[in-house]
Amino acid sequence: MHWIDVSIFIVYMILMLGIGFYFLKKNKSAEDYYVGGRKMKSLHVGLSVVATDVGGGFSIGLGGLGFVMGIAGSWMLFTGLVGAWLTAVVLIPKVSKLGKNKNFFTFPQVFEHYYGRNVALLAGIISAIGYIGFTSSQILAGAKLASATFIDLDMNTALWLMGVIAVVYTVMGGLKAVIYTDTVQWIILMAGLTFIGIPIAYFEIGGMEAIRDSVATGHLDLFNLSWQTFLNWVVTIIPIWFVGMTLYQRIYSTPDEKTAKRAWYIAGLFEYPVMAFMGVLLGLFSRVALDHGMFTELGFATAEGMDPEKGLPLLLRTILPIGLMGLMMSAYFSAIMSTADSCLMASSGNIVTDIIGRFKKLTDHKKILRLSQIVTFVIGALALWLASSMENVLNLMLYSYAFMVSGLFIPVLGGYYGKKHNPVAAFVAMLLGGSTTLVLTEMNLQLPFGLDPNIFGIAVSGVFFLMITWLLPKYNRYMSVG
Repeated sequence: MHWIDVSIFIVYMILMLGIGFYFLKKNKSAEDYYVGGRKMKSLHVGLSVVATDVGGGFSIGLGGLGFVMGIAGSWMLFTGLVGAWLTAVVLIPKVSKLGKNKNFFTFPQVFEHYYGRNVALLAGIISAIGYIGFTSSQILAGAKLASATFIDLDMNTALWLMGVIAVVYTVMGGLKAVIYTDTVQWIILMAGLTFIGIPIAYFEIGGMEAIRDSVATGHLDLFNLSWQTFLNWVVTIIPIWFVGMTLYQRIYSTPDEKTAKRAWYIAGLFEYPVMAFMGVLLGLFSRVALDHGMFTELGFATAEGMDPEKGLPLLLRTILPIGLMGLMMSAYFSAIMSTADSCLMASSGNIVTDIIGRFKKLTDHKKILRLSQIVTFVIGALALWLASSMENVLNLMLYSYAFMVSGLFIPVLGGYYGKKHNPVAAFVAMLLGGSTTLVLTEMNLQLPFGLDPNIFGIAVSGVFFLMITWLLPKYNRYMSVG
């Protein structure tokens, strides 16, 4: 890689570390560290939300969807728009009020409010494990993409470089550093795609005429997808907006309900149509480039046997000149780190508040802050070790995240909108819902109508939650508060 590209990338990394160091002296308490002092502005929070939700998944998923499906793949992020706006209307009014009145830091504290300490402890363990796995997967996936794109960057170097920097600035600055770096990272990503990636790729592949002549007709059809595919996206993605620890931390970080709602409306619009079409268009362009033989020298003459998610990095590696490669490299790392740092903060918050805090009373603000930084560092080191030593960490992420969504979605809805809050019902629903999804995923069965295992996991969770709530109105006292 040319020294100009390297220099641009180094400046970017120094900037990220500088933001973390700046907030190192600003954080005075756990409230500063985990929820930004509850004073964050809607624009910063909104950009951080979309950077967290789309950032890592953008590089991996949307480009692959555009390669395989064309512009119809954009519907995946339409569910992100629906999820963001739906939670702004039905969830944020309740969460914002609870967070302010109860001084909440984490998502499982909602479970303690409605179901008691033991249910909250289980929710904290599930969430912490899920986000450790997700942090690892983001670091590993980003390193794979970066090493595939940049010839001189080997896998281990990319892995440790990305992991160490993301961990260090997160440990130093807490949620404030995460939100502000997300803002910078999102601006870099948007600028890189808007002014570099998309226009250069469009002209290099031969423009609209080449696109029409090359790809199948369905690639240019916005409705080229089955109802099962769309339903699977709906059930997989929308519930995340109700149970994601990263999102609750951002709601708590705002000073009031109005600010939080505005942030979520901003995030929804950036998800769809902005990022949705940017991502699938680049994936579509990479398919055209493949069909025109632009990847032949890289060992890919046809689409047969090729991983669709490699199309986008191969495209950028082929078309970008010196200087612009450094900018796009920074955009790549931005996309991945904006998700990894948020997941790291989420897991740290779960462990300090929802697990350690259940067994040891924490009162001294300085000691809590120092403990939080230590735990964040340890989790980051663990996530980096997992990413460097395990090939199947992506499977770990998918399993843990599926368990989290399938298990927690129904109980949290029952807490907000149910009249009876039965801890046994919540506990059993969490375990059975998540376990059902894990078992079906691991067995790799051909499910009815091609539906996603999450649908069945959530259904099982809902059935048992309702049955136990109705049949056992006098729940086991061991499960209740105190």
